[in-house]
Amino acid sequence: MTSRRRFIGIDGCRAGWFCVLLDEEMNAGFQVAADADAVGALALAADSALIDIPIGLPGADPDGRHCDREARKLLGRGRASSVFSAPARATLVAADYPDALRLNRQASGRGLSKQAWNIVPKIREIDTLLRDNRALQGVLQECHPELCFWALNGQRAMQFNKKTREGQQQRLQLLQQYLPDCHVLFERACHEFLRREVARDDIIDAMVCALTARLADGACQTLPVDPPTDAQGLPMRIAYYLPVP
Repeated sequence: MTSRRRFIGIDGCRAGWFCVLLDEEMNAGFQVAADADAVGALALAADSALIDIPIGLPGADPDGRHCDREARKLLGRGRASSVFSAPARATLVAADYPDALRLNRQASGRGLSKQAWNIVPKIREIDTLLRDNRALQGVLQECHPELCFWALNGQRAMQFNKKTREGQQQRLQLLQQYLPDCHVLFERACHEFLRREVARDDIIDAMVCALTARLADGACQTLPVDPPTDAQGLPMRIAYYLPVP
């Protein structure tokens, strides 16, 4: 990295957390953080870090988080399903999926998708990190890659699923408009990590999170504009960046 200013995009992967690092001149690098402590160390050294994981968890509200509902509305029918409803905070202590279903229904009166349950361990990791390190709360923010792509694509959702070759190429072509070396970065990461360690869509998701952090430079828009906080004082919001026309 050629500048002291640093912007990071982070996406969960099987090996931990895949992190893309950008400086103010769009020089890029990447690394895998093994756990939340490693994520925290990177974020503390950054000007801004965006992570694709729910931050701020609902309590008894049967409608879930406002930010999730707004994101689904903006993405429309094709991509709305990519925004999972965040689990209720009480669900973090669940030992397995049936236990999580019971706890989530007990807390909020609603169920929990299997996809949301699959990321509960990572939600728990980052939740603990932020509650134990209040200094990170102004730096490490939640985002959602599909919302980031929507914003960078003229407020239009991506046409193809991100796990398909067409979807990955569509996203890389959009990223290239802002990050000319994105294809090189993608190929380097694909060469360095096996798919069982880092999925190809994890790489692309982390890239758009980093790019959004860099373009926004500390001034992200959020859903909602005036976000509520959860029982632990964590904001329930999703950050994104709308380029100036």
